Amino acid sequence: FLFIAIAILFSVALTGNITLILLIRMDPRLHTPMYFLLSQLSFIDMMYISTTVPKMAVNFLSNSKTITFLGCGIQTFVFTVLGGTEALLLGFMSYDRYVAICHPLRYPVLMSKRICWFTVTCAWTSSSLNSLIHTVYVFQLPFCPSRLINHFFCEVPSLLPLVCQHTSQYEHTI
Repeated sequence: FLFIAIAILFSVALTGNITLILLIRMDPRLHTPMYFLLSQLSFIDMMYISTTVPKMAVNFLSNSKTITFLGCGIQTFVFTVLGGTEALLLGFMSYDRYVAICHPLRYPVLMSKRICWFTVTCAWTSSSLNSLIHTVYVFQLPFCPSRLINHFFCEVPSLLPLVCQHTSQYEHTI
């Protein structure tokens, strides 16, 4: 029963996000910076659920609740990229609204299509670089023999208790 509920919610979320992205792309009235950024957030949401939910659903169906080391690394990297990009895009969206309200006459210049693409590219690039650094750092640490993660997906905070060395200094940076 739980698998069916998760599958339905997963399908609804994917359908909703795809619909939103398509509507924004197809309607010329929605070709504004705010809707462009909203479509990016919808894409991130689709990627979030596609990163964690399928593996979680498989775990519900099977008795084996394992993930490979590489799979865990990929999941950690993607999840961290998405989190960083989402945070930056939300910041850019607040800037967009600030400019629209406080500087409406300069809005077309300050939030041009070129600037929007630049901010989105910067968000994805910087988040990818940040995620790569964190993922590589964590996965080069020595792990203890017990590699049981008490979590339904791999992320940096759930991996740190498995490390066999002192990580408190690193924990303060994340």
